[in-house]
Amino acid sequence: MKAVVQRVIDASVTVNGVVKGRIDSGLLVYLGVATDDSENDANWLAEKIANLRIFNDSEGVMNLSVKEISANVPVATVLAVSQFTLLADARKGRRPSWNGAAVPEKAKELYEYFIAKIKEQGLSCECGEFQAHMKVSYTNDGPVTIILDTKTLGIT
Repeated sequence: MKAVVQRVIDASVTVNGVVKGRIDSGLLVYLGVATDDSENDANWLAEKIANLRIFNDSEGVMNLSVKEISANVPVATVLAVSQFTLLADARKGRRPSWNGAAVPEKAKELYEYFIAKIKEQGLSCECGEFQAHMKVSYTNDGPVTIILDTKTLGIT
């Protein structure tokens, strides 16, 4: 499972002009599900993302997690957007291969499971629309962008 985590001042996702999810200060998480991913990958990612210390403390040091700042944020703290293109393999040719991405049924199940696990961390979570053409708008804060991959980190 791959995730691109961005610290944002605001973020929203729309489908056909309709806002599906919107957050103020928090994390925008693009999530890609691979063919061999399991609930273990989602469990690890949700815990890691909820506790990443990438928000500034009173001294300007990245020392706080989204869980620690969520008490001061009036709207959802995580916006999760499914993105199978994170599993692109562009090593050969010019057209990426999507063979590493999970089939839609499995990907949707693990995407929804991940959202539930984020909520179990005590966080609010907005989301996009699975398999829809989405437009994502955001203001990256810092910029701070972290890439997490459960395969390269040896989770499964």
